[in-house]
Amino acid sequence: MRAFYAEVWEAGRLGRIPALMAPDVAFRGSLGSVLRGHDAFAGYVRTVRGALQRYRCDIVDLVEEAPRVAARMRFSGHHAGGPLLGVPPTGREVGWAGAAFFDCTGGLIRDLWVLGDLDDLRRQLA
Repeated sequence: MRAFYAEVWEAGRLGRIPALMAPDVAFRGSLGSVLRGHDAFAGYVRTVRGALQRYRCDIVDLVEEAPRVAARMRFSGHHAGGPLLGVPPTGREVGWAGAAFFDCTGGLIRDLWVLGDLDDLRRQLA
């Protein structure tokens, strides 16, 4: 999971998605509905990284019981690149807590559900 966050989310290496996620991956993010497949997930990453410069995903706690993994997270970035939650760039540093739940098969992420504290994020963007 650390490579997934470091390479895909923080470094923006979207070409690594096929090595880390099943082709039919289901992703449920805090910012929308269920997305399926590599292309849809890559689009979500582009949207978030486009809005938040220096985007970070810090794993606070990680619990693994194969094939499932749960992580307590801290997300942060500089809201200067584009709109986020419908709010134009504010120039502010923002950070919020979250949790991620992974279901893996054959070493690939098959299902991912991320829940973020959007109330806290909205307060920071206001």
